[in-house]
Amino acid sequence: MRKYLCTAICSLALVGSSSVAQQADSQLSDTPWNLNATIIDACSCPMFCQCYFNTKPAEHASHAGHGGGHFCRFNNTFRVNKGKYGNVSLESSKFWVAGDLGGDFSMGQMDWAVLHFDPSVKKEQRDGIVAVLAKLYPVKWNSFKIGDDYPMEWSYTKDRAVARLDGGRAAEVILKRMPGNTDAPIIIRNLKYWGAPRNDGFVLMPNEIEAYRLGDKAYEFKGSNGFMITVDIASKDARK
Repeated sequence: MRKYLCTAICSLALVGSSSVAQQADSQLSDTPWNLNATIIDACSCPMFCQCYFNTKPAEHASHAGHGGGHFCRFNNTFRVNKGKYGNVSLESSKFWVAGDLGGDFSMGQMDWAVLHFDPSVKKEQRDGIVAVLAKLYPVKWNSFKIGDDYPMEWSYTKDRAVARLDGGRAAEVILKRMPGNTDAPIIIRNLKYWGAPRNDGFVLMPNEIEAYRLGDKAYEFKGSNGFMITVDIASKDARK
């Protein structure tokens, strides 16, 4: 998770409704699980997202209907490389988490998030993913909801990453590799991603666009923070 938050609130559980929290706690207490997933990640902060080093997101001037103040409005788009929840394979599952971390998370309270599944994800896989997300994002949310299913596109090369929800009508992220001394990716290593104890580094790729287009909290940003990362977490880690 964000580096500051990890040291301050790793014991807090993902909540948004008591039923989601209770389901996650009950399942995780008895079921072995593991998850290795790659994430195309983008948010409204400038490169590189200061939430990893501070208790507040970047401050934004009022523009394009967003209003001003501190916020981090994000799209985290997942493809599971390998993983199991009990005997249920999570491999190749795709899902999308959009939301806003809020203006000040020093007390461990985030604003809101919505989880969307690709329609191909089966119910037993969804149950496992919801439970695992409680440990990957071990924070409190003012609101955490499971939204409607939408078909999800997800692809990348070393130069570009693209994720779309419902063909971009629901949400969209496009990242482009940041130039370095060579054409190899620029990678930040030894920085913690939320509750995951292992990752392969933050591959820096500013966004061409990151947008969530559903409901009354829709947003769109261009040229702000973006990266790709592969994370690894398991039930044995959560018990430590």
